[in-house]
Amino acid sequence: MAEAASYDVVIIGGGPGGYNAAIRAGQLGLKVACVEMRDTLGGTCLNVGCMPSKALLHASELFEVATKEFPKLGITVGTPKVDLSQMMAQKAESVTGLTKGIEFLFKKNKADWIKGKGKITGQTPEGLGQVEVTAADGTVTQLTAKDIVIATGSEPTPLPGVDFVEGKVIDSTGALSLPSVPKKLIVIGAGVIGLELGSVWRRLGAEVTVVEFLDKVGAGMDAEVATAFQRGLTKQGMTFKMGTKVTSAKVAKDGVVLTLEPAAGGATETLTGDVVLVAIGRRPYTAGLGLESVGIETDKRGFLANDHLKSGKDGIWVIGDVTHGPMLAHKAEEEAVAVIEYIAGKAGHVDYDLVPSVIYTGPEVAWVGKTEEQLKAAGVDFKKGKFPFTANSRAKINHETEGFVKVLADSKTDKVLGVHIYGPQAGELIGEACIAMAFGAAAEDIARTCHAHPTRSEAVKQAAMGIDNWTMQA
Repeated sequence: MAEAASYDVVIIGGGPGGYNAAIRAGQLGLKVACVEMRDTLGGTCLNVGCMPSKALLHASELFEVATKEFPKLGITVGTPKVDLSQMMAQKAESVTGLTKGIEFLFKKNKADWIKGKGKITGQTPEGLGQVEVTAADGTVTQLTAKDIVIATGSEPTPLPGVDFVEGKVIDSTGALSLPSVPKKLIVIGAGVIGLELGSVWRRLGAEVTVVEFLDKVGAGMDAEVATAFQRGLTKQGMTFKMGTKVTSAKVAKDGVVLTLEPAAGGATETLTGDVVLVAIGRRPYTAGLGLESVGIETDKRGFLANDHLKSGKDGIWVIGDVTHGPMLAHKAEEEAVAVIEYIAGKAGHVDYDLVPSVIYTGPEVAWVGKTEEQLKAAGVDFKKGKFPFTANSRAKINHETEGFVKVLADSKTDKVLGVHIYGPQAGELIGEACIAMAFGAAAEDIARTCHAHPTRSEAVKQAAMGIDNWTMQA
């Protein structure tokens, strides 16, 4: 057997957590290898998640704008048609460009990509971690490192009683590559993935029904925003069956028949669609990782515990979806930088209270910090400032007036505790709130900061002004 290649750091997983960790390690002068079993770097996010879904969201939104908004704006182009093969082709082209970009950054920062599935196999007598990499052709490579970072991400959570059937009962990956627009699409799960992909196919012509076990959409979202968001999606044409449990699925030649019952118990009913998208969440991916070789166990939900990203075993670290916290690419990226800085003897840091969430529907939803419900449960005395996009000049001119901005601040100190946005480009606007809160800003700090006019960002300023009741709206 060939002698093991030696590194300062070996990272298992090449998603947002893994590739950012590898790049940062290279920048800090560490000898680093990233083990990734896909044919391309980027993990779920770049290959079959965040990025391809945004490509389809953008394309489908432009299609709907051309269909419904162009005539109102005095633009005549004829009746737009969907060329799904070209839409998928441009999605694939965009994804390829991004993954190639990661490969370039690896080369630039002297980070090695070891292609194959990584498995921890124990420690050397000298105390170095051992990783075995099995390539697609069966070739095995041995690696050793002072530190190992587990960044293997997550996979779609299956639903008991509902088996995946290609083209009929699909997960998010399947929903990104359907060969044709289904007539009737049933989405199980009213979370980020289900609502985003449901909105794509609704815009392209599908009749979309969303079945959700809970009584509101967007788990973790502020209740007032969730209510307005669901109302907006319903107005666009989505149908919701809330508080409903899916107990089984039967695939037939003409579609899929689901059996449903109320979440609280009651009479069953059936619902038939051409395609069913199961989007009830994601679970950590730890299959075949060799955790037992170093005495690491997952918890009941499959997550790996961490203490400041340490696994509890010397020299082994965990970041991203495989460990606790929001299962978001940008959270993994923050942890990636922090873990490498810890390893390099620097002061890594992640503020988990300031990880924003975004749902990229149209309009978008974005939030950071606490919800009203969380503040009330904690007994915090707070004030609320709210400003509707119907009163925002840029939103009105652009005919994008759905939604509002809400700012929550401590009643005594005026410190901003949470910002919630439902409206146009909410995902872009939330960054201002993140920066303000990172510096401990008061609502008055936002309110007295000059914002360009006319911009949608003025709605954030006006909502902050609303904390002390001096918004300027009709």
